[in-house]
Amino acid sequence: MSDDQGSGRSFVPPNSPNPVAIPPRLPILPVRNTVLYPNMVLPLMVARERSVRLIEEVLAGDKILAVVAQRDPEIEDPVPEDLFEYGSAGTILKMLKFPDNSIRVLVQGIKRVRIAKLVEEEPFFIGDLEVIHDSAEVSAGTRRRADKLKELLQTSGVLPREQVSQALNIQEPGMLADFIATNLKLDLKEMQSLIEAVDYNRRLAMISRVLKREMAVQDVKTSIQDEVKNLIDKNQKEYYLRQQLKAIKRELGEDESETSEIEEFRERIAAAGLPELARKEADRELKRMEKMHPEGSEFTVARTYLDWLCELPWNKSSEDNLDIGNVQKVLDEDHYAMDKAKSRIIEFLSVRKLKNDMKGPILCLVGPPGVGKTSLGRSIARAMGRKFERIALGGMRDEAEIRGHRRTYVGALPGRIIRAFRRAGANNPVFMLDEIDKVGLDFRGDPTSALLEVLDPEQNNSFTDHYLDLPFDLSKVLFIATANLLDPVPAPLLDRMEVLELPGYTEEEKLQIAWSHLVRKQMQEHGITSDHIEFTDDGLRALIESYTREAGLRNLEREIAAICRKVARGVAEGKTERAVISPEMVEKLLGPRKYYPELAERTNIPGVAIGLAWTPVGGDILFIEATRMRGAKHFVVTGKLGEVMTESARAAFSYIRSNAVELGIPDDFFENTDIHIHIPAGAIPKDGPSAGITMATAIASLLTGRLVRHDTAMTGEISLRGKVMPIGGLKEKVLAASRAGITRVIIPHRNEKDLIEVPEDIRKQMTFIPVESMDQVLREALTESQVNALQPTGTG
Repeated sequence: MSDDQGSGRSFVPPNSPNPVAIPPRLPILPVRNTVLYPNMVLPLMVARERSVRLIEEVLAGDKILAVVAQRDPEIEDPVPEDLFEYGSAGTILKMLKFPDNSIRVLVQGIKRVRIAKLVEEEPFFIGDLEVIHDSAEVSAGTRRRADKLKELLQTSGVLPREQVSQALNIQEPGMLADFIATNLKLDLKEMQSLIEAVDYNRRLAMISRVLKREMAVQDVKTSIQDEVKNLIDKNQKEYYLRQQLKAIKRELGEDESETSEIEEFRERIAAAGLPELARKEADRELKRMEKMHPEGSEFTVARTYLDWLCELPWNKSSEDNLDIGNVQKVLDEDHYAMDKAKSRIIEFLSVRKLKNDMKGPILCLVGPPGVGKTSLGRSIARAMGRKFERIALGGMRDEAEIRGHRRTYVGALPGRIIRAFRRAGANNPVFMLDEIDKVGLDFRGDPTSALLEVLDPEQNNSFTDHYLDLPFDLSKVLFIATANLLDPVPAPLLDRMEVLELPGYTEEEKLQIAWSHLVRKQMQEHGITSDHIEFTDDGLRALIESYTREAGLRNLEREIAAICRKVARGVAEGKTERAVISPEMVEKLLGPRKYYPELAERTNIPGVAIGLAWTPVGGDILFIEATRMRGAKHFVVTGKLGEVMTESARAAFSYIRSNAVELGIPDDFFENTDIHIHIPAGAIPKDGPSAGITMATAIASLLTGRLVRHDTAMTGEISLRGKVMPIGGLKEKVLAASRAGITRVIIPHRNEKDLIEVPEDIRKQMTFIPVESMDQVLREALTESQVNALQPTGTG
C-alpha cells in the first residue's frame, strides 16, 4: 500500500498529440489521504509489500495503473469495501528505490475512472474500469462560470501569483477546476467529492465555494496579523516614549525609583490574573500613581492598595484531593470517633468529585471545650489538600475586623477574611471561624451581621471588602465555624450554617484516644520514650475516672503531661528504671483522687434523686435533695436556679400534693410542714425544665420514706397532671450518666427516638426506661421498702 502523498504536487497540462490509451483492466493502487487528479503529478512513497509488487509489475509492463483513495486512512490492509469507487488512471513517470525496500514513484494522472468490478485481490487489486471522458462541448453558461472563477481566483489571494497566471491560461473548465483543486489544501472528503464530480458546472461550483471559504479564512488571518502589528507598534511607541521620559528625568536629576516602581506594578498587575473589574481599578490607580509625587501620603496609600490587589489569589486554587479512601484514612488517623462530622466531609468531597463547580458548604461544629473542633478543621484541610487558615472570632466587637476599613482612614487595611486569603495564597482554603458564639457588639458595629454575607453560599461569590471595594469570590472556600453554644449565635447567621454536634466522649473513646494520640504526643513533647515510661489500661482508666470529669480531653491531656513531667524529672536525675503507670503509680504521682463514686452514699437516705443536666461543657449529673421540717406551709427552692427551673419545682410539688392520697401520703401533710429543695453546687447557675420529674421524685421519696435507686438517673419535664414532657440534649446527658457509673436512665417516651445518637457501646451498657407519666417514674425509681416516712425533722 502507498503512504500519504509527499510534497511537491504539480500540474502538467496535456501536451502529447497522441493521448495514452487506457486498458479496460488495470492494477489498482490504494492511497491514503490524497487523490490523484487528471494531469496532476503526484509523488508517492510505496512501502508495503503488496504495493511494491504492484509497482514492479506495472513498471515491467505499460506503466499504467489506477490510483484510488481508501475510505479510512488508518486501515493498513484494505479490502474492496474500503476503497472509493472513483479515482484516476495514471502513468508512472519515474521510480526510485531505497535500501529499506520502499519505493518512491512519480505518477501523472490521465483520466477519471470508475471501478466497475474487482476481478482479483491477490497479489494486488485488479479491476475492470470505466473511463470517464470530459465533454467535448462546453456551454456558454459553463464558460461564464469558469470566467467568474478566474476573477475570483485573481482577487482571493489564496494561490501564489505564478499559479494564478497558470490558471488564467487554462481554457477547459474541467481542467481549470482540477488545477485549482490540485493546489488547494483540502481534506479527503472534499478531494474525493471533486474527483467524483463529472459535470463541469458542479465541479466549478464546488471549487467556487472552497475559494470563498479560503478567502474568509484569509481575511481573518489578515485582520489578526494587522491587529498584532498595530499592538506591537503601540507597545514600541510606548516603550520609546518611556525611554525618552527616563532620559528627561535623568537630565533633571529626578529619582527614577518612582518610575521603576510603577513599571514593577505594571508587570505585577499583568501577571496577577485580575478579573476585569479589578484590572480596571488597578490600571486607574496606577495612572493616578504616575501623577503623584513619591513622597506624598496618597502615593503610599495607592501603593499599598495595589500591593494588596496583586498579592490576592484571584484565580489561584489548590488542587483538591478527591481520593475518598485517602481522605477517610487521614481523618481516622487524626481523630477517633466523630463519625457524623467525618461523614459530612466525605459527602462533600464525593459531590465535589462528581460536580466540580459545587459551592462550599458552611459547617458549624458545636460541642463542649476540648472535644477537638479546631483540630478537626486542620485535619479536614490536610485530608483535602487545601490550605488552612484559622480566624479567631472570640471577643471581636468591630465590624471592620470582617469587612475592613475604607481607604479614607489612616492605616486602613482589609478585614480578616481578605487578609487570610493573602496568607493562604489560594482562593479555596479551609477557613476555621473559631468561637463564633463569642462575638460581641458595641458602637463600632455588629461583626455577626457582617458575617451574614460571608457565610451565605448564595451571596458570598461577590463579597465586598470595604478596603478593596471590589467583589471577591468566597464560594470556593470551605467555611467551618466552631461554637460551644448555639443560643448566642443570631438566628439569621445560624440559618446559613449546617450544624454538626460533637458531644463529649465516652470512657472507652477517651481510652482509645489516649492510646492513639495523647500518650504518644506528650511523650514526644517531654523527651521521654517507651524505655522510660509505660502506661497501662488500668492506669489510664484511673486517670479518666478519678482525676478528670469532663466531656472533652484537655484535663486528661494535662494529667498525662503531669505524669510525663515527673517521669522526665526522674530520668534527668539519673533514674534508669522504667515507670509503669498503674492506678497505684497514678495516685503516687498525682496525689489523692479528685473524684469518687458517690452515688450510693448520696442516695442512701430518702429525699435524694439523681437528675441529668446539659451544660455548655457537656452533660452533668445533679443530686437533687429535698428535706422537711416543722413550719407553716413554706416551700423553698435554692441552688441559684433560674426562673424556669423554679417554676418547674413548684409544678413538681403541686403534682405531689394533688396526688398525695394515691402515693400514701396524708393529704394534710403540708399544714404544719415546710419543704425545702436544694440543688448543690450552689454557685453555678442552673435553669431549664428538664429536672421536673427528678424534683418530684425527690419530694415523693422524702414524704413516703422510700429510697431512690442509686443506679438510676432521670430527666424530663413534668406537667401539673403528671405527664412527662420531652427535653433536649439527651445524648450529652446520657454520656454524663455513663461517666458517673449510672446504669439505668429514665427518659421521656417522646425522646426514645433520640437514643439513636447515643454511641452503641453506651446503649448496650445502660438500661433506658421511656415513660409517659409520673406514676411510671415513681414506680421505676423508688424502692419498695420504707426507711423514714413522714416524720418531720430539722435536718432532712
